[in-house]
Amino acid sequence: GFHLSGTVTEPATATEPEMTYKVAISFDRCKITSVTCGCGNKDIFYCAHVVALSLYRIRKPDQVKLRLPISETLFQMNRDQLQKFVQYLITAHHTEVLPTAQKLADEILSSNSEINQVHGAPDPTAGASIDDENCWHLDEEQVREQVKLFLSQGGYYGSGKQLNSMFAKVREMLRMRDSNGARMLTLITEQFMADPRLSLWRQQGTGITEKCRQLWDELGALWVCVVLNPHCKLEEKSCWLRQLRKWGEMDVCPLEDGNYGNELPNITNALTQSSGHSQDSLARPRRTVFTRAIEGCDLHWQDSHLQRIISSDFYVSPSFQREGESLLFNSQGQPLWLEHVPTACARVDALRSHGYPREALRLTVAIINTLRLQQQRQLEIYKHQKKELLQRGATTITNLEGWVGHPLNPIGCLFLTLTEACRLEEESCLEISDAGDSKPPVYQHVPVAAGRQDSSESYLSLALEVALMGMGQQRVMPEGLYAQDKVCRNEEQIIARLQDLELDPVLVQTLRKQCILLLEGGPFSGLGEVIHRESVPMHTFAKYLFSALLPHDADLAYKLALRAMRLPVLETTAPSGDVTHPHHLVSVVPSRYPRWFTLGHLESQQCELASTMLTAAKGDMLRLRTVLEAIQKNIHSSSLIFKLAQDAFKIATLEPRGAVGHPEFASQVMRMTLSTLNWRRREMVRWLVTCATEVGVRALVSILQSWYSLFTPTEATSIVAATVMSHNTILRLSLDYPQREELASCARTLALQCAMKDPQNCALSALTLCEKDHIAFETAYQIVIDAASTGMTYTQLFTIARYMEHRGYPLRAFKLASLAMTHLNLAYNQDTHPAINDVLWACALSHSLGKNELAAIIPLVVKSVHCATVLSDILRRCTMTAPGLAGIPGRRNSGKLMSTDKAPLRQLLDATISAYINTTHSRLTHISPRHYGEFIEFLSKARETFLLAQDGHIQFAQFIDNLKQIYKGKKKLMLLVRERFG
Repeated sequence: GFHLSGTVTEPATATEPEMTYKVAISFDRCKITSVTCGCGNKDIFYCAHVVALSLYRIRKPDQVKLRLPISETLFQMNRDQLQKFVQYLITAHHTEVLPTAQKLADEILSSNSEINQVHGAPDPTAGASIDDENCWHLDEEQVREQVKLFLSQGGYYGSGKQLNSMFAKVREMLRMRDSNGARMLTLITEQFMADPRLSLWRQQGTGITEKCRQLWDELGALWVCVVLNPHCKLEEKSCWLRQLRKWGEMDVCPLEDGNYGNELPNITNALTQSSGHSQDSLARPRRTVFTRAIEGCDLHWQDSHLQRIISSDFYVSPSFQREGESLLFNSQGQPLWLEHVPTACARVDALRSHGYPREALRLTVAIINTLRLQQQRQLEIYKHQKKELLQRGATTITNLEGWVGHPLNPIGCLFLTLTEACRLEEESCLEISDAGDSKPPVYQHVPVAAGRQDSSESYLSLALEVALMGMGQQRVMPEGLYAQDKVCRNEEQIIARLQDLELDPVLVQTLRKQCILLLEGGPFSGLGEVIHRESVPMHTFAKYLFSALLPHDADLAYKLALRAMRLPVLETTAPSGDVTHPHHLVSVVPSRYPRWFTLGHLESQQCELASTMLTAAKGDMLRLRTVLEAIQKNIHSSSLIFKLAQDAFKIATLEPRGAVGHPEFASQVMRMTLSTLNWRRREMVRWLVTCATEVGVRALVSILQSWYSLFTPTEATSIVAATVMSHNTILRLSLDYPQREELASCARTLALQCAMKDPQNCALSALTLCEKDHIAFETAYQIVIDAASTGMTYTQLFTIARYMEHRGYPLRAFKLASLAMTHLNLAYNQDTHPAINDVLWACALSHSLGKNELAAIIPLVVKSVHCATVLSDILRRCTMTAPGLAGIPGRRNSGKLMSTDKAPLRQLLDATISAYINTTHSRLTHISPRHYGEFIEFLSKARETFLLAQDGHIQFAQFIDNLKQIYKGKKKLMLLVRERFG
């Protein structure tokens, strides 16, 4: 019959005992329509026991006893036999069956029950009727559960991989023409639409996560495949259309381009698109991930020309062409297919996916012949406009819709279709391996089967040609982060596939021919002479072409890579026709230009291309120079220029002649990076000095003399001049005395110029560099003095003052310290200020110079310092030893200690006492009990200072009485004051 049942035994393992399972399988017209198994395993795939029983029946049909359907057997029994049969059946399974048996008995005995209205009874072992739906068993609940689980894991724990393998399963079902493919995709989509994260992302205005986005893309592409099934029934299609529209209208439905901006042209539009940016994005319809599939429902396969293309390898134009047939064939008589390219490729994908590989190949060949013809025609048109376009230096774009990064992945689809036909049969391309084995596929040339195709052509050379055409297409950068990111990702995927091809002479010939076409190409080529400012850059593609061409045609390789180096979106001048906005950076371009979110990635790709060329140019100074010029002209990021400059330097120093001739390039790097203070500038500056040292003394003199165009004043003094003057440099260049003097003189001139320009940061370096030349040193000192009143901080002045003392100029040090004091202000509570050490040093210096200097600095100290503890510290130090111990020649010192009753210390003492009084009141306004002990210690220190005055003890007693009066509310504190001070 149509029902297979059996028991399957699973042998014992080390951990599990032997298990036996009961399995039942229904089938109909060679398809399994339902399964049950005692193991209870839930999965979208059949369990091992169902598979084992099915295989047993397939491999050993004679071992399985064939019986009539049970209804036939029952029909042959009489009344007694039937009674016996039923009772034995109930006894055998009484626990499970008895309640059901009782219920059925009641219904049969009730004359108006539902069971008695129906003629006959069901039989699970009999087949379905001829009109019944017959399809493979699919556990729908299980599909829902699994998709829900994987989505809830948000792309973690390999769930993305699991969902991709479910998509692969759908593709496999479509290829086997299993009607469950569309059903399974529907179940998956329902769960995707029910993902709670969608409304969350929408509310927050954040985009869908990257991993999730790619899954939605694949979902959309699969629906396009499903609705383009060449043999689906109309009612199936209208049912899908209803579903797709319902999903598309839901407000959480993700949009095609991943953001809420730009939309792409309709899938059914032909190639006639107007160039120029569409201004009113609001008027454009909302395009969701299902829009292309909805549009795909309008496409059909009835076109007679299309039918002939896909049904025969030998469909060629009749020997005489009728009116209007010239659009159907090229001049060699091969059929063309003039549909909008991504749409035509979606047809190819549908044929491939639904198990029609030959038909897919035939349509692919027709599409490629069409693309070739278009390329040829565009080349002819360009030849006529070339002069005018080159004069304007700008071009419009013929393709608003790029094929690389397109939601339907047209180029990838054609490439796969062609290469699958060329894979060596050891492994089929469509096997999905979980192991992820990275063994590259092996291809062979398979000649194109066609009436009048060029005999040397193979599907493999066509695959290479179409990939190069698609990648080289000039196209506008799409709007939005997601769409731009997809362009980069798709490009990398295609290049990875191209790298699997072994370039034999046939493929090299295809490569060269296509590269020449792309270079000569006008507006249709991204490698043409003039491109649109918003054109998608070709760096990644050119890097592949350069490496592939280099061993076979180096001149062409360099010509192409150098052409591709440009990045017009960053050029400072706007294209003619839009002179109103000088564009320095993307952020300031007018709103009608899209924002380039992937700019950082694109610039690094540009750098990679340059780096690849530099490495290849090793040993060829002429080529190196050309590449360096291209870098200077096209690269706008200082850190990337620097990275390439280092590469060039490394390559050049490996040359037999050393780095001779490179300092001018190095200098160029410094000029370009001067205004952008980059974290690698210090490294760059050192590198340039190294470069110049390699070349010799003339190069060093040259950079010292033209420092202002290469370095900041700080770099010039602290790194450049210091390195040039170092012992190492002199030894390395083994300079004679005149050369050393020339370098030193240049370094001193530089130092003085820098000190004038930026005294704050360069004065100290300038003094150090000028130490050995009296006049230069005096000049540098004068520059400091002049700048002291305006442009310098007390820290800088104290530092230089200490340097002066260290060099043996104490009076100059004193002058600078006095100037520094005028810039300083220390409040009463700043008793840990970093400048305190400088103040103490300045007072010690003045004291050691003599009474006059001390008298000069004390008024400055009193004016600047209001911190009692610091003032009392200075006072204590000044009374410990006699002034003037530095022993300045020509001065007499009395050697007597100074009195606090006389000037200048009297002024300092008064200021200190007054600071203690003010600080005490300040502290008492907001004091907490835990600080009482500390406060009493502070008063003890104050008493020590008060007692230095003649009537100090009286002053202090009055001060304490005053406190007791004002703060009598703070009883506990005043008690402590009384205890200590009476």
